[in-house]
Amino acid sequence: ACDGAAAGDACGPAGSGQAREQPVLEPVLPAAAEEQNGTDSAKAPKVNCEERNTTGIERFTLQILNVSQDLMEFLNPNSSDCTLVLFYTPWCRFSASLAPHFNSLPRAFPTLRFLALDASQHSSLSTRFGTVAVPNILLFQGAKPMARFNHTDRTLETLKDFIFNQTGIEARSDVAVTEEDWEGPLPSVLTKGIDWLLLFSVLFLAAFVMYATVRTDSIRWLIPGQEHEHQE
Repeated sequence: ACDGAAAGDACGPAGSGQAREQPVLEPVLPAAAEEQNGTDSAKAPKVNCEERNTTGIERFTLQILNVSQDLMEFLNPNSSDCTLVLFYTPWCRFSASLAPHFNSLPRAFPTLRFLALDASQHSSLSTRFGTVAVPNILLFQGAKPMARFNHTDRTLETLKDFIFNQTGIEARSDVAVTEEDWEGPLPSVLTKGIDWLLLFSVLFLAAFVMYATVRTDSIRWLIPGQEHEHQE
């Protein structure tokens, strides 16, 4: 179903297994929209991020939230540190193509945090932050969304440029997408599954059509035993 969203470079809606063309999402705050309106706004960082202490951290990787974990538990509202959060779905081919690039970001920006969550398992968060299509990337400062990644070209370089334009933090130049990034932690292989919502909708529609058809007079007249009632 995701192949139908090729024209929009996004899969949607996030809560179902269907895909449709979606408009490019604009930044969350008006300040982020200035990035496309002039060159002066790109020179100064729009979000003043508190860089985390990386002492003792040997491996920089992103964390994927499971269905029982709440995003807000990982965001400190009293802090000014920044977190890049990816809303994805395992059945969306655009999420799969983005995966290796997003997997490499923690090494490029070790002082920032990176999270990812399955939007179909966190529908309340998708509604709260306006995630109508996936993949969707939001930059948080503390627990507040500050900017939305709105490029259709989702590569390591465009992600680096987005983070730098928003925070002023420069990426490490020696980081590139590797074979390990294609393997995980974010899956780059599509997961096939059953869209239960779509299946239930089809079954409900079929049952309703059958019920409405049987209830019509023309059909009842054709059913044995109903002729006399029809003539009356």
